[in-house]
Amino acid sequence: MCKYCIMVHLSSQPEVRPGTPAEAAACCGPIDRLLDPALFKALCDPTRAALVACIAKCGRGCSVSEVAACCSVDTSVVSRHLATLEKAGVLTSERDGRVVRYSVRYADLSATLRALADAIDACCPEGCAEGNEEGGCGCC
Repeated sequence: MCKYCIMVHLSSQPEVRPGTPAEAAACCGPIDRLLDPALFKALCDPTRAALVACIAKCGRGCSVSEVAACCSVDTSVVSRHLATLEKAGVLTSERDGRVVRYSVRYADLSATLRALADAIDACCPEGCAEGNEEGGCGCC
């Protein structure tokens, strides 16, 4: 636990924040853990994003060849993309004889993204997350 987390834990004042970017970098807030570069690197590729969307909308485990049929990408490339997504925790795979079926890790992925949204809201200055008429506030 960093000194800011300790101060928040011990203080009756809810607003104890690092004063500089260097202090913020040393803080151990949950946002650091949730902003997983491997997850976002896996999701930022347009083809991988399309593959995840395809499998998610299908709602069941899909084979590499089934997923490849939904886009104009070679099966071997799709296989590599699915392996990357599995390694990042977005997908899970299950062998069915000679066929490997990939499924979205719905609960894990949605929990991670919800927790990240909550952590971002917690970092926002007081009242900021509520927004204003234009959909934002003066700080963001």
